[in-house]
Formats: sequence, C-alpha cells, structure tokens
Amino acid sequence: MTPEQQAEATRQVIIRMEQALGANSDDMAQHFHEDFRWMGNQGCGTKPDLAAFRNNWQLPLRAAFTEREYKTEKFICEGEWASCFGHIEATHSGPFMGFEATGKRVKIPYMDFWKVKDGRIADNWVSVDFAHVLAQLGRDVFDGQGWERFDDGSATPPTPRG
Repeated sequence: MTPEQQAEATRQVIIRMEQALGANSDDMAQHFHEDFRWMGNQGCGTKPDLAAFRNNWQLPLRAAFTEREYKTEKFICEGEWASCFGHIEATHSGPFMGFEATGKRVKIPYMDFWKVKDGRIADNWVSVDFAHVLAQLGRDVFDGQGWERFDDGSATPPTPRG
C-alpha cells in the first residue's frame, strides 16, 4: 500500500466511525480496537476502553444532545494517523453540566487525533470546547475574564515585566 493509500484507508476508518456515532450506533466495537483508549481534555475525562467510552461519553452525549450533525471541516491523514477539526450541531435535549434541557441548538467544537491499528481506532486524543457550549447555554466559565476582552478592547492585555 502506498503512503497515500494508507492515509486514505485511515481516513475511511474515521469517516465510518463518525457516521456510526451520528446514526446512534450501538455497535461501536467494529470501529474501535480492543486496546482502544480515549484521552479527553478537562471536562471530558479519559476513557481507558470502549466500555468506558460508551458509558461515560457516547451515551451521556446522546442524552444531552439530540439531532446531532457532525461537521468535520478538515482531515489531515498520514499513514496510521488522522486528525481533524470540526463541530457538532445539536439540540440541547437533556442534562449537561448542571443545565437541564433548553431546546437550544448549539455548536460543539472539537479536535481529534486518532491512531488506527489493524483497521480500527486504537487511540483517540480529543479536545472538545465545552466552555463554548456552556457559553451558548448562558454560563461564562471564565466569569468575564476570558481573553476575548483583550480582542474587543474592553481590557488591556498584561505584558511581561522587565
């Protein structure tokens, strides 16, 4: 297999998995290696195996957000590695970080890095922007101290001393 063919095969593994997530598949084992682990940023947690991924990520996400549309904006693939960024558009339909369902459509930005082994995902490093989701639901986790205030001119950014 050429490097280009390997990269495309890796991309197809990820695309099939994303389609299965979007379709509420209950059979994710066909997409994930038996040694699968999921490493998320603060607020998302770390899942040491497929059962933990399903019980502590996939099902809670389904409960909190329905009518999900996965919108991957860009894939970058090299050999057995793939990465992407994009977002999920979804309806907030269930409990999420202290918020009961609001019915609001929200955008859930994400970045993923995957390692594919034997045609299935073995590792997944994830960054999901839950602060952005919470802001859409009315909670500023930065309590007005986010650096966007430097961008809009409402605060002066600090500079190093010396």
